[in-house]
Amino acid sequence: MEEVILVDEEDNPVGTEEKLKAHINAKLHRAFSIYIFNSKGEFLIHQRALAKYHCPGIWANTCCSHPSPDESLEQAAHRRLKEEMGFDAELKEIMKFIYKIKFDNGLTEHEFLHVLTGKSDAIPQPNTDEVNDWKWVNLKDLKKDIKKNPGKYAYWFKVTMEKMNP
Repeated sequence: MEEVILVDEEDNPVGTEEKLKAHINAKLHRAFSIYIFNSKGEFLIHQRALAKYHCPGIWANTCCSHPSPDESLEQAAHRRLKEEMGFDAELKEIMKFIYKIKFDNGLTEHEFLHVLTGKSDAIPQPNTDEVNDWKWVNLKDLKKDIKKNPGKYAYWFKVTMEKMNP
């Protein structure tokens, strides 16, 4: 059973909850999103696996997940980047914010989201349980496509891209 860290609006831990229950009950919990850029300035995005319990087949940033109760945000970010995309990179936090979105399947993402960026020219070796597809994209082209086809992209990804202004 995977657990998430429940937090208050200042990101102070207030308990733990089984991940699916936190999404069913819309509980605020700690999460992170990783944005990896290559030496050409392209951004690595991935299409979520088709078997994911929410947002299957939707395009999102390089990697996103939740730290478990026994690990730091930094440890979790490196662990998940390796587990999902098959490589690691030096990461730095660039922003954090809270968002809440209810999905058609009744689940709700209510996250205190930490956004981390890094650089790598690694060739991804994605975990097919997490990733259906991946690609390097030009940011201007990506922003145009998000405006043209918003339904293809994850909510948190669109919100973060607006805030990043890369």
